[in-house]
Amino acid sequence: MKTASIRDLHIRTSELVSEASDGAVIVIERRGEPVAELRPISKRPSRLQMPALTDLWRRLPSVATDSGRILEEDR
Repeated sequence: MKTASIRDLHIRTSELVSEASDGAVIVIERRGEPVAELRPISKRPSRLQMPALTDLWRRLPSVATDSGRILEEDR
């Protein structure tokens, strides 16, 4: 694991970000103490899977009142 000081990060931001985007994890240090990590964004599934929320939404009771009207009355 590579380390860089805050000063290094300030001076070489583009270079360090490129390294991180290539898969490196860079620990940022302040006065020799680790304070942050610069790392690539993890791969996320392209589609969110929320079957439990969809099922919950379907089970909610229907309401005849328009939500816009409720908001207008509250204002």
